[in-house]
Amino acid sequence: MSQELNKLWDQIEHDLGFRDISMQRDRPYSGQSHTLSGTRGSTEIKGITFRDLRDCFIRAYIKSHAYYKSGSIEKIQPNATFSDEADKGEKAALCENDIYELVGDIDPMAVAQNLGVEIEKIMGIYPNVPGLKFKE
Repeated sequence: MSQELNKLWDQIEHDLGFRDISMQRDRPYSGQSHTLSGTRGSTEIKGITFRDLRDCFIRAYIKSHAYYKSGSIEKIQPNATFSDEADKGEKAALCENDIYELVGDIDPMAVAQNLGVEIEKIMGIYPNVPGLKFKE
């Protein structure tokens, strides 16, 4: 990358909060409104248990992997099977061990974003963004 592009990207990362090292609970929600560091992230989690949170994490982790599917139905990769099951939300038939069967790398921040979505779904507030409508 050129020096100018590096400088521009550095500014973008600062503007989006990618380099905000504060984890103080009273820090402002200064990110874009639809992100976890924006208004959406300021919503309190209510009415869920730690087991619910674990289940949300499993589905989020699965949904953060690439959806691999080969040409024939006999060779469906585990990611596709697990991802299709995770789409069922709390009706999914998944367990902790399933996450160890996934293929490929993931973006760790995708897990955080998907976890937020899964929590919103079980709280009944998805999508937690004004003006959007969720269709089952």
